[in-house]
Amino acid sequence: MPRIKTRVLIIDDDPKVHELLQATLPSFEFITAQNGIEGIQKVTTDKPELVLLDIKMPGMSGLEVLEKLNKQPQRPEVVMISGHGDTDYVVQSIKLGAAEFITKPFQVKEVEIHLNKILEGVRLRSENRELKSEVAAQKGFTAFVGDSAPMQRVKAIIDQVADSELTVLIRGESGTGKEIVARSLHELSRRREKPFVKVNCAAIPRDLLEAELFGYEKGAFTGAHKQKQGRFEVADKGTMFLDEIGDMPLELQSKLLQVLEQQEFVRVGGVNNISVDVRIICATNRNLEAAIKEQQFRDDLFYRLNEITLFLPPLRDRSEDIPLLAAHFAEKYARQYEKDDSPLDKQTLERLMRFHWPGNVRQLENMIKQVVVRGDEQIVNELISAAAAGPRPTGIASLEDDPNEPPLDNTYSLKKRIARMTAREERRVIAEVLQKTNWNRRKAADLLEISYRSLLYKIKDYDLNATE
Repeated sequence: MPRIKTRVLIIDDDPKVHELLQATLPSFEFITAQNGIEGIQKVTTDKPELVLLDIKMPGMSGLEVLEKLNKQPQRPEVVMISGHGDTDYVVQSIKLGAAEFITKPFQVKEVEIHLNKILEGVRLRSENRELKSEVAAQKGFTAFVGDSAPMQRVKAIIDQVADSELTVLIRGESGTGKEIVARSLHELSRRREKPFVKVNCAAIPRDLLEAELFGYEKGAFTGAHKQKQGRFEVADKGTMFLDEIGDMPLELQSKLLQVLEQQEFVRVGGVNNISVDVRIICATNRNLEAAIKEQQFRDDLFYRLNEITLFLPPLRDRSEDIPLLAAHFAEKYARQYEKDDSPLDKQTLERLMRFHWPGNVRQLENMIKQVVVRGDEQIVNELISAAAAGPRPTGIASLEDDPNEPPLDNTYSLKKRIARMTAREERRVIAEVLQKTNWNRRKAADLLEISYRSLLYKIKDYDLNATE
């Protein structure tokens, strides 16, 4: 099989340079450009691996060409060609990222040595990236405990799409691990060295979400004493994870669509377009198709987000993973709290596998955390029984209703008992209203006559989810 030659672009207005190198270095494939504009075009069309760039040319100088090449993604390595006495130009070119410089008049052997040296560096960096990718792959999947068929399918899709630029929509019940998927997609992508920025669209009040995402200019509103970057600017060259995308206000959805389609936006109170290079990953446990019918979610945004949809299975559909998950969480919290890491007995594991887990992996993790901290796996039976019973319709709650909260150890403190019972009733009412409004948090807050932010805090504190 013939050896594939390295393609080198020579950008120089002196045709003798082209002729000399083409005649004496047959191991390289040389293409030529007579000026900077032609050279920039050929970098895009011919995709050379190396560029030999003359510093002094009529029209656009070599330094100007280098500055423009730096704005291109994955530009080739650049070797500057300079005349004697061009020391200042050489220093500038190195600062701009040139790999080497060659002084005119040059020896052909010198050019060959420089090119081979740079190619070896490119090869080593490529191998290093591949090694980092393998390490990132192992790191990305450590949180995905389980070998069930549903999880194998999830892992396969992540592996296929992680290093693409496709927008991913992660769907599944609360507590199934959507953020873990988003972080794995980032860690396995070429953007892994850049920021991973998470925004929970349901946790930030409507009035503040736009400023949080897109930033604002000084004086844009009361309290805007200085310019502030938004999360999209922070995530430039990296990944933006928009959790609870189904709760994004309708008026902001069109602005998000603009970022997806044009990679640019305007700060609050601003007039200039700001360009960013961000991969967007979204997650929701909401039925977006129903939200579209109710005109609460834009259909064009849904189709744009839906380039790849990844459904996470609920824990009840992969019960064979529960022993592995339980062992993983037991080891994690035993190490964190310096407790004994004793394996659960067979009967306890069987009961865990029979439970339906409305709170999914998050609920299992909380339960195993209690077992480790309290050092008694017998409480699993108590916690599962309490969780299976659910909130009492009478509003008179047991002291053990919440599987994530320890009992009061038969305290006779009236104050503590009333506080616990009040919390139980509050949780039950909030869960009932959320179900009634199909988990539309804003409608629920209005019906409950509390602020939207207060409702979000209570949902978090009570560990409520859409399956209840």
